[in-house]
Amino acid sequence: MSDLHTPHAGDDRARDDDVVALLMRQHGDIRNLFDEVEATTGDERRDAFRRLVRLLAVHETAEEEVVHPFVRRAVPGGEQVVEDRLTEEREAKEALAALDEMDTDDPEFLPRLMRLRTDVQMHARAEERYEFTHIRRNAGATNLAAMAKAIKAAEAMAPTRPHPGVESGAANVALGPVAALMDRTKDTVRKAMGKD
Repeated sequence: MSDLHTPHAGDDRARDDDVVALLMRQHGDIRNLFDEVEATTGDERRDAFRRLVRLLAVHETAEEEVVHPFVRRAVPGGEQVVEDRLTEEREAKEALAALDEMDTDDPEFLPRLMRLRTDVQMHARAEERYEFTHIRRNAGATNLAAMAKAIKAAEAMAPTRPHPGVESGAANVALGPVAALMDRTKDTVRKAMGKD
């Protein structure tokens, strides 16, 4: 668990122009969804896991489109920082795709989910330490607001309820519903950033 402050829902409106606060809130939401998946069973677990998959897909895609390009440009050694995060993200996507193929009631599901959770939490701490602190230091208010707008556009891509077809597993991260969601998110983020 990260010991950094995660804004509460009431903080969101006041911090809508701060990309780091939005990303930190998402990290908190991801931790909470892992808790929910772990604490539930049956249909409730399946629903919580679907929401976790969607949030992870949207969050990572938004970071790839918004955070990583900024870090590459503005942070000394940013290229290596981003490459390290991309390696972590690739490994997490592979683990997520394998979980997505499993039944959430499978006895192997929870142990694999807990391994993914550990990896995701380590990745989040690395983002907070090596990317978010530099964004806060190096991005002016206008950039923070523009990046926050793009992140919020990405968040809007996540469906609020399951849709037919989303429940099927992705044999490969490059295929299936998770990849399709990531592609739609990229398009939305680019539009929000003014890049067509």
